[in-house]
Amino acid sequence: MDATDKKLLQFLQEDSKQTTKELSLKLNLSVTAVYERIKKLEREEIISKYVVLLNRNKIQKGFVVFCHLKLMQHTKEFIAQFEKEVVQLNEVLECFHVSGDYDYILKICVENMEEYREFMVTKLTTLQHIGSTHSTFMIGEVKNTTAFLV
Repeated sequence: MDATDKKLLQFLQEDSKQTTKELSLKLNLSVTAVYERIKKLEREEIISKYVVLLNRNKIQKGFVVFCHLKLMQHTKEFIAQFEKEVVQLNEVLECFHVSGDYDYILKICVENMEEYREFMVTKLTTLQHIGSTHSTFMIGEVKNTTAFLV
């Protein structure tokens, strides 16, 4: 990956809907060269997919919760079962297996506190093998990006 690929990735992370023509003008390359570079980055799985980012406030998902979660035991089967079940929960946008006092951190987006309570009572706490949870609520967002500096 050379400097041109890195610039190309930066432009695509800013706006992946840019045409190869627009990118070619920014990079001072031919349209074909840009197209070939993008295809190479996709083949090498440096570019894994293209997505649309939604404004969570406009779709009534502006209440953000970070839920720290402990399992009752750390057996392979408990972990596998929990992970299989948690990925099915639409309210959970991200789930990380972490070290420290808790086993997992979940990023949950819902409309409000009432919806979060309903989610906890009817969905999250019904999963098997959960020992305890600790919820932290977002007060304000300081930085939120999907772009990597390459």
